[in-house]
This record gives sequence, structure tokens and C-alpha cells, in this order.
Amino acid sequence: MTKEEILSKIQEIIVEELDVEEEKVTLTTNLQEDLEADSLDLFQVINEIEDAFDVKIETEEGIKTVGDLVDFVAKSQA
Repeated sequence: MTKEEILSKIQEIIVEELDVEEEKVTLTTNLQEDLEADSLDLFQVINEIEDAFDVKIETEEGIKTVGDLVDFVAKSQA
């Protein structure tokens, strides 16, 4: 799966879970600051991403942006 395909799926999940416009979800989008996601929102997004890509994301991974999520998933699938 390419990074573009991973980004597309992650965007789809974030748009659905956080009810935001797709244009707001870019590689540099900060999940908490830009999308105003609280800890429950983040938990739900992470859960959906883990299920979609069959990965386990720990909180200590330091993921803050959509790009961080894409990179993490890409590395996990390599």
C-alpha cells in the first residue's frame, strides 16, 4: 500500500469519526489542535486505524499529525 493510499484511508476515517471536512485533513494537520479532537475522539480514530491497517499504535509513539499516522502505518507495513 502506498503512502497516498494510506493517507486516503486515514482521511476517510478521520472525516467519518470527527465529522470534519476532508480538505481540513492533510499531512500537516495536528489532530488535537487543528481538528479539536479530545482524548475520546483520538481513541476512536486510533482504534479505527488499528482495525483498518492491522497495526497497534501506542500513545508513546508521539503521533501528533496526520502525517505521523501515515508514516507509522507505512513503517508498520514495510
